[in-house]
Amino acid sequence: MIIVHHLSSSRSERIVWLLEELAVPYRFEWHQRESTGAAPASMRALHAIGKAPVITDGELTLAESGAIVEYIVRRHGGGRLAPADDSAQFPAYVYWLHFAEGSLMSLMLIALALTRIPETKESPVRARIFARLAQMLAFVDGEIAQKKWFAGDEFTAADVMMAFPFTTMRRYLDYDITPYANIASYLERIEARPAYRRAMARAGPDAAP
Repeated sequence: MIIVHHLSSSRSERIVWLLEELAVPYRFEWHQRESTGAAPASMRALHAIGKAPVITDGELTLAESGAIVEYIVRRHGGGRLAPADDSAQFPAYVYWLHFAEGSLMSLMLIALALTRIPETKESPVRARIFARLAQMLAFVDGEIAQKKWFAGDEFTAADVMMAFPFTTMRRYLDYDITPYANIASYLERIEARPAYRRAMARAGPDAAP
């Protein structure tokens, strides 16, 4: 059975959500952050990097959101939540699956780091980063304008990857989503999903051990 090692207020909520969507049995283990916000020793004992998400599946220990999502979909998905390799939707699926961390979250984390350094408040570097973030959000908003989900008409694991920057991440990086009406509508669809609600009740930012 898959064990999800969940770190409080972290991207590991995605993995719980994915498993809930697939109705794949799993065990849930909570790891509480230290007072400094760092992951506890119990996470570092699982994987050398000591960050979430981490799963174990038999003898396998696997970290990294995208890798875990791909592994679960391929090994345990039974053809669900991913379009066929030869389908018209497959290129978009692969793109957004990797865009979430490769482009969007990496930029958001730079922006977040800059907000934690008071000396950067009037920095031109900070201004450029937030301008790039606005450009990135406008791009995403345009891409989701004519689609229900990022890969097309069907919900996929790419949506599991893409939702986090617009949900939990907004608690830590203050940015206004009002100008991005298509993203806002997309989030309403996400938040209406029963599996998402179950996952957030168990592993979301307001959940407790």
